[in-house]
Amino acid sequence: MFRIRRIFDDAVPANQHTLAQVKAIMRLHFELLARKKIDRIPESLRFPFKYGFRSILYVAEDQRSTVRGLALLDHDAELNFCYLDFLTSDKRLAGRGVGGALYARVRSEALTLGVVGVFLESLPDNPMLCRDPDVLNQNRARLRFYETYGARPVVNTAYETRVHPEADNPPYLVFDDLAQGSILSRNFLKRVIARILERKYEDICGPAYVQMVLGSVREDPVRLRPPRYAAAPVVERRNASMTTNLAKIALVVTDQHQIHHVKERGYVESPVRIRAISRVLEPTGFFDPVPLKSFGDSAINAVHDPDYVKYFKKVCKNAEPDSPIYPYVFPIRNRARPPVDLAMRAGYYCIDTFTPISGHAYVAAHRAVDCALTGVHEILSGRRTAYVLVRPPGHHAERGFFGGFCYFNNAAIAAHQLSQFGKVAMLDIDYHHGNGQQDIFYRRKDVLTLSIHGHPRFAYPYFTGFADERGEGEGVGYSVNYPLPETIKAADYLHTLRIALARIRDFGPTCLVVCLGLDTAKGDPTGTWSLMAKDFTEIGSEIGRLQKPTLVLQEGGYNNRSIGANAKSFFSGFLSGRNNHLRQQKERRGYL
Repeated sequence: MFRIRRIFDDAVPANQHTLAQVKAIMRLHFELLARKKIDRIPESLRFPFKYGFRSILYVAEDQRSTVRGLALLDHDAELNFCYLDFLTSDKRLAGRGVGGALYARVRSEALTLGVVGVFLESLPDNPMLCRDPDVLNQNRARLRFYETYGARPVVNTAYETRVHPEADNPPYLVFDDLAQGSILSRNFLKRVIARILERKYEDICGPAYVQMVLGSVREDPVRLRPPRYAAAPVVERRNASMTTNLAKIALVVTDQHQIHHVKERGYVESPVRIRAISRVLEPTGFFDPVPLKSFGDSAINAVHDPDYVKYFKKVCKNAEPDSPIYPYVFPIRNRARPPVDLAMRAGYYCIDTFTPISGHAYVAAHRAVDCALTGVHEILSGRRTAYVLVRPPGHHAERGFFGGFCYFNNAAIAAHQLSQFGKVAMLDIDYHHGNGQQDIFYRRKDVLTLSIHGHPRFAYPYFTGFADERGEGEGVGYSVNYPLPETIKAADYLHTLRIALARIRDFGPTCLVVCLGLDTAKGDPTGTWSLMAKDFTEIGSEIGRLQKPTLVLQEGGYNNRSIGANAKSFFSGFLSGRNNHLRQQKERRGYL
């Protein structure tokens, strides 16, 4: 088993360990060709535009975080093409699909970037260009592999001319149009070739050689070699949609939330919330539904007190599905001696009297965590955005306490997992304070928590969320609260949001986690504000402009007549803000 993961930088030990393996593998396979390129990989990831191309690195890792393969993709935003610089996998895993999985992810990334296609080099299958029969067979196998994706060599140019007469194996220039039907004009190809030769082979190919190759490009449009390996099933154009669209929002929806429904008190936190959002979002085309993955307890125990996790699991197992337990005894005088009776002990772990413990609460809460970790998997795999639509929510669950209908802090568990691969910012835009993640990360500086909420003097949970709560120890300054008045205008909210986003930009996170509360909307039974659909569009747009890989998790929002429309408005604005900001960046660099 292996997973595909994108490496954004070398800021954390996990990525440093991975990059050390990447460099070792590349030195083993490509030392003579790419010594300088290998040494500057970490820097090229930190400063994406320093060397002309923007470098994008994917690795295939096993469960022990051992790198079993890698793909390094260069993106030229000015000419709008990608160049696959390196693709290699562990020969011991031949036939396990590592190379295919990496190349499929490269194609998905390229499609997301909107390029005309991917160029790459592959050693020749012509005996006149390759003298070693064994190497020739390897070259044929490699070209057969690429041909299954529709990638074929460019013909009738001098690209595969030996730089030195005694050299062997001059590479073909291969083009994959990503099943888009792209047509290569002569002038475009000449500019692409010049970029590749001058940037990749600056120490090998002199000006005379480059001009010779460029002068050989005479056909217009340029032709590709006809398919040569008939036994290989060429990928049809209609199957291009099967490639993961990394630009779409991965949608992860819980499948076990309906079993957790307490009807006796008419709670607003009910299954209808998920249906109300889903039926509005499904027709938009913004989302790419992904299957759920199952995870154990380790990620939960990394964030929550294991004793609390054990208690919650046990008490739910012993509880009746339709006869929930409610905390009513709170042993604040002697925290060292919890009650023996499980029902009595509920108050030992709870912050209120209305969050129920039922026979299905643990199963539903654990499945919500599975959803959050599935979203993490999508982000680490290179997805730009993932939306985790779950209940029960989680942002009120602290390290050792539950409350506010929250049992496990889905967002904090996700943020902790993401923090192993870079700094994380958590932005909570629920009407109620995100006390859970504040408690969990209060002494940490690698996770910045920000919460915009109703002031605790009138809004749940009442005892936390004040502006002077700023963290402790190393975490001082990394807990930020913006408590707002009971009545505000949309302009006031947006002004506060922009201040929070400026703080996030200063922090410079690798990933962003958003706790999406829609209870700030007009008519919500648990809030006092009056945000409208157009305001959620603006909120989404402002967040999207951050241009960070973003995991969005559903928290509050209880006006089921508007919750779906408001969610749609948020994501519509988010995508617009993300895409418009990227376009503006290109315009400033003269790319458009």
